[in-house]
Amino acid sequence: MGVEQNKKIIMVIGIIPNTSKPKIIEVVEEVVSKIKENGFDYLIGKSLLNLKAELTDILKNSSFLPYKELCEKSDLLISIGGDGTMLNTAFEARHSGTPMVGLNIGKLGFLAEFDIKSLNSFMSDIRNNKYTIEERMTLEGKCLLIPNEEIYAINDLVLSRGKYPKMIELTVDVDGDYVSTFSADGLIIATPTGSTGYSLSTGGPIVSPKADAIAISPISPHTLTMRPLVLSSEQRIKISVKEIETQIQLNCDGQRVYQLKPPFSLEVFKCSTPLKLLHTHSTNYFEILRDKLYWGLDVRNNKNFE
Repeated sequence: MGVEQNKKIIMVIGIIPNTSKPKIIEVVEEVVSKIKENGFDYLIGKSLLNLKAELTDILKNSSFLPYKELCEKSDLLISIGGDGTMLNTAFEARHSGTPMVGLNIGKLGFLAEFDIKSLNSFMSDIRNNKYTIEERMTLEGKCLLIPNEEIYAINDLVLSRGKYPKMIELTVDVDGDYVSTFSADGLIIATPTGSTGYSLSTGGPIVSPKADAIAISPISPHTLTMRPLVLSSEQRIKISVKEIETQIQLNCDGQRVYQLKPPFSLEVFKCSTPLKLLHTHSTNYFEILRDKLYWGLDVRNNKNFE
C-alpha cells in the first residue's frame, strides 16, 4: 500500500521486548534512558516482569502493562528483538492502529530497521518530527475448520504439507475464476512486506511495499510451468485441498500454526486493518534491500564479498 499518513503527536512510547533475548534488561534500560532524555513518556510490556533477573532502578519505577492496554495507550510502539518479534508485536497491536518500529537485536532485521548503534539518531528524528507513518497491507483468511480464530498475517499465509511425506494437490481460484490445479509442497500467499521473506526463497518476486498487490508462490511444484503470480489486492483467493489421510499446516507469519484435516477450502483477502510502520528520514527501502539481502549488488565489483 505504502500510503503515508499525517504525523501524529508522539508523547508516549510503548516498549515491547522479546524476553528470550540475552541481556534484554540492559537493552530496555538503554532504550528507556534515551526516551527520557528526549522528553517522552514510556510504558513497558508486562512480560518483562516474568524474568527472574533483578530489575535496575530505572526499570523498577516504570509502568508495566499487558500488551493490549499498552498498545491502546501508546502513540508509538518499539518492538525490541528481531523480525519475528516485530511480527508478533504487530499481531498484538493489530486492532489498536498504533504505529510501530523495530529495534533489531536479532539476525536479519529486515522489518526491524534500526539498532542500538542508531538509537540516538532515531530518537532525534522522532523528537524533530523527521519521520513518516506508512501503511502496509495485511492479509485475512477464512476457513470453516477454524471458525473461532482470527486468521491474520503481515508477511504471509502458508499452506504446506507439514509432516505429510507426499505432495498435496491444491486448486486455486481467484474471484470465482478457476486458475489452476497442481501438486506441490504447498503455497505461499504474501503481502509486499512478506515478499522478501519465505516467498522470496521459493523464487517469488520482490514487491515494493508501495504496491497494492498480493503474490502467490508455489512451494516446490511438480511442474516447470507453475510459476509465481502477482494479483491485485482487491482480489479474493480461494485455495482448495483434496481429501488425504492426514493433516496439513496453515502457517501465519511463522508465528501461529493450525493443523487442518482435508478436504477444506481457505479464502484469503486483503484485511481492512493495515499495519502502520514508522520510518525516519534515515531509512530507505532500497538501501535496506541492498544492505540486508545484497539485492542488486554485483559481487565482482564488491571487495566485501572476496
